[in-house]
Amino acid sequence: MAARRSTNAEDYQRVARPVAAMPKDFPSGHHIAPHSHERGQLIYATTGVMRVSTAPKDKENGGTWVVPPQRALWIPPGIAHEIHMSGAVAMRTLYIAADTAAALPGSCQVIEVSDLLRALILAAMEEPVEYEAGSRGEAIAQLLLHELRGVAVVPLHLPLPQDARLQAVCRLMLDRLSDNTDIETLAREAGMSSRSLARLFQRETGLGFQAWRQQARLAEALAQLSGGKPVALVARDLGYASPAAFTAMFRRSLGITPGRYFSRAHS
Repeated sequence: MAARRSTNAEDYQRVARPVAAMPKDFPSGHHIAPHSHERGQLIYATTGVMRVSTAPKDKENGGTWVVPPQRALWIPPGIAHEIHMSGAVAMRTLYIAADTAAALPGSCQVIEVSDLLRALILAAMEEPVEYEAGSRGEAIAQLLLHELRGVAVVPLHLPLPQDARLQAVCRLMLDRLSDNTDIETLAREAGMSSRSLARLFQRETGLGFQAWRQQARLAEALAQLSGGKPVALVARDLGYASPAAFTAMFRRSLGITPGRYFSRAHS
């Protein structure tokens, strides 16, 4: 059994190894205030759902990412972010040195966690932080880096616009996820034409109006489902006509039904 290690992220930023692994558990509702790291960060949770948010400075690195079980979030070095926990979260973090991280994506991305990648992340937690050259710990770190270079990206990014009027529109939609308020109504509240709103929304977020709202609903659904809320109640609260309609949206987005998704996550 590996010795108990620090749960202070700062203790991992200058480790003389390309990959440093930190396990840390959080209660439901815990909030980690905005911060950044010298190293790149792969955030993975064996249980619970995380919402990771950054300032909307650009389309790729601004917005909110939902990180459920079977997914992880890659954050490049120096990106300021905050994290909200939905459900009790068992977070397992890999801090990757900046020079090594240069070979990985330059933007925040939610990625698929295969059985192999999951096993490697958990195995890294059991090795010494400063593993020896030629050791099992070094082999795990190198295989982790190899796996991360070829992972599939999952569309769980909710980009936020920079325009103040669009930010107000997004806040309204987030407050009214159960409503199907049309773009004409929202445009009037923003003091814009619907055509201008649609064009500017697409330019600033990279998503159409309806696609953005679906992403927001999926994010909220994952948070609620992770807490054990029944699918029928989640579907009703998010404005879907039936549980079947909600399940169809979930399957289109994540390739699996809600029940099967969370039963796999718990197993």
